[in-house]
Amino acid sequence: MHKSVGRRNDKGRPQNNERLEFLGDAVLDAVVGDIVFRHFEGKREGFLTNTRSKLVSRETLGKLAQEMGIDQLILSAGHSSSHNSYMNGNAFEALVGAIYLDRGYAACMRFMERRILTQLINIDKVAYKEVNFKSKLLEWSQKNRVKMEFRDLEQTRDVNGSPVFTVQVFIEGLEGEKGTGFSKKESQQKASKGTLQRLRREPQFIDAIFAVKTDRTKMEEEPVMAAPDLDKLENPDFIVEQPKEPAEPVVSDAVTQHQTNLDDELTLDDITATPREKSREEIIAEAEAAAFQDS
Repeated sequence: MHKSVGRRNDKGRPQNNERLEFLGDAVLDAVVGDIVFRHFEGKREGFLTNTRSKLVSRETLGKLAQEMGIDQLILSAGHSSSHNSYMNGNAFEALVGAIYLDRGYAACMRFMERRILTQLINIDKVAYKEVNFKSKLLEWSQKNRVKMEFRDLEQTRDVNGSPVFTVQVFIEGLEGEKGTGFSKKESQQKASKGTLQRLRREPQFIDAIFAVKTDRTKMEEEPVMAAPDLDKLENPDFIVEQPKEPAEPVVSDAVTQHQTNLDDELTLDDITATPREKSREEIIAEAEAAAFQDS
């Protein structure tokens, strides 16, 4: 029962498979990790982690749910599960959680080993099959030192109201392939897969990419200014020359004598100051002084 049904029990608690899904998710990680560890003896931690991630991915669990018919048993309100691997995968995890509560860890181990990994999944093919197309495309671009990015083109909703994302790969500004999915991760994976396929079958696409890269690197390598003059750096012109004072003009004896006569003729006695008007207080003071003298 999906949470969209919205049913509650007599105590008002929601009835859905979310709690069992949480438990089953943890049990699956432990069980599959145990199986992978024993199956691939001597393999490194990175390989084991990658293999386990593939086996317990939402896509893998969703396909398992469809193969077992679990998707036909899901109760939901107005949601189509045809594309929703999350809903199907969550239901599979809820089943594992229920087995764990009912029969324990050993029963979950037998279920995964005998029912799933023997009859429905080839663990060796899953381990050595590369499904992370985005990682491979990033690895290719970094190895060849080309710029690669994902651009979000649009986000819409399908007829059931589920979000739909569309992204496109751009390499050195050139358009790669587009990808559409019900999550950004899914759409990026599809766009990466299509771009990798195009790189393999279209040599002219690779030629165009490296032509743009060559032009870009040339522009980046061109000097933006001339190299500095080492002589000026080692012998900087930081001393400012002061202007020379002009030489004193040669004055004749006649001019000197004339200047002396002017100096003798002009004296301070010839300069008189303009009389200042007396203030009222000064006039009163003078009048009082005169009165005292008369008395």
